Amino acid sequence: MHGRRSLLTCAILGLWAFPAGARDTIGVYKSWAAFRDYRPHHCFAIAEPVSGRTGEHPFAAVTTWPASGVRAQLHIHLSRRKLRGAPVFLAVGEHRFPLVAGGADAWARNARVDAAIVAAMRSGSSMSVETRAANGRGFADVYRLRGAATALDAATLTCARAL
Repeated sequence: MHGRRSLLTCAILGLWAFPAGARDTIGVYKSWAAFRDYRPHHCFAIAEPVSGRTGEHPFAAVTTWPASGVRAQLHIHLSRRKLRGAPVFLAVGEHRFPLVAGGADAWARNARVDAAIVAAMRSGSSMSVETRAANGRGFADVYRLRGAATALDAATLTCARAL
């Protein structure tokens, strides 16, 4: 029951995170799901954290935008608004990546860092995104990575076939 509820929550989260006119569910893979939107055309893998759930609807998404030539772009929506000026770090195993952030959202600095994060995600079991909340307290949103590689591949291949 818990697994099915998590899958449903992930699917609902995907619908909330990227509003669009037309969307296809590509699949649900453990704790990650993959979707395709048509306007504008893009595909993404998405998950919600196992910790840090609040009214902010936190998520981690990796999106491919074929028309822009963008592949595997990371977007994190934090569970809380961050403290202004506080650094944000994403950790996967031994790898630690500083992110660019504003408000409650964070991204990789560039495509090279996106690629390094995605490579780490493929071999990791969990990832965490850490910063300080607007109230000054530290917090971390933690994600399971089971199913992430499959969801990433499904999203990327679906967008590649559509061109």
